[in-house]
Amino acid sequence: MAWMAWTGPTALFFCIIAALLITFTVLAMKFPETPRIGILRIETTRGDRLFITLLGSAFINLAWLGLIGANQPFALIVCFVYAAAVFRWV
Repeated sequence: MAWMAWTGPTALFFCIIAALLITFTVLAMKFPETPRIGILRIETTRGDRLFITLLGSAFINLAWLGLIGANQPFALIVCFVYAAAVFRWV
């Protein structure tokens, strides 16, 4: 795969996404859940909330790059707070 610029952070990103998907699959098999209705007034499951979190985190990072620039580790902290809020209230 020489055509793709694989860096350490890129590989780590995809490994974490794969680990999240595997973890949530195992959780869904071991502990089935019923959808719940949160502040968005739509039924969501753990997988839905994970998708909302990943999508929102992408937008947070893009906005951070556009408005602030460097120091992406601080954007990661904002993403963790956002993820906690989504899994708690959505």
